[in-house]
Amino acid sequence: MQAKSLASSSHRVRLMAVTLVVAAAGVCVSVAQAQSAVPRDGEARHHRHDGAGGAPFGGHMLGRALDAVNATPDQRTRIGEIMKAAAADVRQQREASRGLREQAMTLFAQPTVDARAVEAVRQQMVQQHDQSSRRWTQAMLDASAVLTPDQRKQLAERLKQRRDLGERHMRERRALEQPTR
Repeated sequence: MQAKSLASSSHRVRLMAVTLVVAAAGVCVSVAQAQSAVPRDGEARHHRHDGAGGAPFGGHMLGRALDAVNATPDQRTRIGEIMKAAAADVRQQREASRGLREQAMTLFAQPTVDARAVEAVRQQMVQQHDQSSRRWTQAMLDASAVLTPDQRKQLAERLKQRRDLGERHMRERRALEQPTR
């Protein structure tokens, strides 16, 4: 009897942990996309997608996610600050990685490609990506601490619905693209 109760408790803890991770990931992705889509000084004031994690819309996705969980004004402010700081950090990292991509292209354009040099640049790129991933993970953890357990659960459910919808759309698109016999 006690073992059954212990297993049930363990299951609930795992479920909450998974919910927290999913919710935090959703907040992170939403904010990452929204922040990278905000025009910088000197850039056109229109929707853009730069291929570096940008999205063709502004910060509406985060706002909608926070609306869906009835976030308080204080929660919105705190999460916004967390994500803004993370976005600034990741933007700097992205600028550094642009130089690495240019280095790699230069190496590949040489008459003889130096495999060791290419590998060294690749390893630097992997390290940069890992730093960016760690920064977003920390931002997600910080943001998840601002939300209540119920809000994180609601957000996880919303993200699951959106993922399921996206998967359905992909299946439908693939079905339409199949050649007819």
